[in-house]
Amino acid sequence: MSLADLVDLTALARWGARTGLTGPISDVRHVGGGTQNVVLRLTWGGRDLVLRRPPEHPRPTSDATMAREIRVLSALAGTEVPHPGFVAGCTDADVLGVVFYLMDAVDGDNPGASVGELYRTDPAARRAAALDTASALARLAAVDHEAIGLGDLGRPDGFLERQVPRWLDHLASYDRTPGYPGHRLPHVDELAGWLRAHRPQQSRTGLVHGDYHLNNVLLDPARPRVAAIVDWEMCTVGDPLLDLGWLLVTWPDRPDPLAGAALAAHGGLPDVAELVETYARDSDRDLSAIDWYTVLAGFKLAIVIEGTYARAHAGQADPETGRHLHEVAVNRLEHVAALAAL
Repeated sequence: MSLADLVDLTALARWGARTGLTGPISDVRHVGGGTQNVVLRLTWGGRDLVLRRPPEHPRPTSDATMAREIRVLSALAGTEVPHPGFVAGCTDADVLGVVFYLMDAVDGDNPGASVGELYRTDPAARRAAALDTASALARLAAVDHEAIGLGDLGRPDGFLERQVPRWLDHLASYDRTPGYPGHRLPHVDELAGWLRAHRPQQSRTGLVHGDYHLNNVLLDPARPRVAAIVDWEMCTVGDPLLDLGWLLVTWPDRPDPLAGAALAAHGGLPDVAELVETYARDSDRDLSAIDWYTVLAGFKLAIVIEGTYARAHAGQADPETGRHLHEVAVNRLEHVAALAAL
């Protein structure tokens, strides 16, 4: 689909005029490499902005997801959480055919794609920025979600209790994928039992990003810190320590990392214990059960990426990518099974 098909600039300009955005729209271009949503960078009246909208073929939930992101980003204004500044959002599908929003462009290095000179040449900067990913996450968890109007964003009661059955059901749903022979992932039943048996008391309710890893942050190219956390589509209200577990289980401290490969290639990153120490320094949450959250994150991650392997059997995903992610899923389950002493 061409840029003209993705965004009708005339319709966008008319809508912008009604919301106070004036001036010419120019330099429209794709950014990012994902397929979940379309991200376009553009100049509007001399202002550098990013437009985010659902994919070319929207899913039934795409507009609701965009509306959720609009709500979260607009609510985060004025907090200490690094995020792209929200500019304007449109829930009227008559404008572009889908819900969309605009945010300020953030100049930053994506640790999963490429990093600039500061992070290529300065080991201390790599280390400091990596540790700040844990600090930024602690700042997110500290936000009073009710005070900023997000008290009803999710269902916090029973959040941890729902996780294991939810993801087991998700794994079972792959059996309906044509050609998929059924999962052969190791330790699934043992991990499910361990997670149920050792489930801690739920941490204080807060905002959960839902997909927090190095590929979903932008690093400040001039100072070793997180410039912005991006991709808020999974954000909910629940137990924020699951975000920390997700960061730990995706940390690029093993070969063939899922996240942060470009940054990790230069070496010198802190280990996961140092991330936990940093989070603990900046948070008053009890981290005594962090291994449980890490095991849950690995359990969930493996099931999520096994979905690509299932779709590959049906010709709906690249077979090589599917095989690779299946191997990663197996490796992550082996890792968290060892963490659980199974």
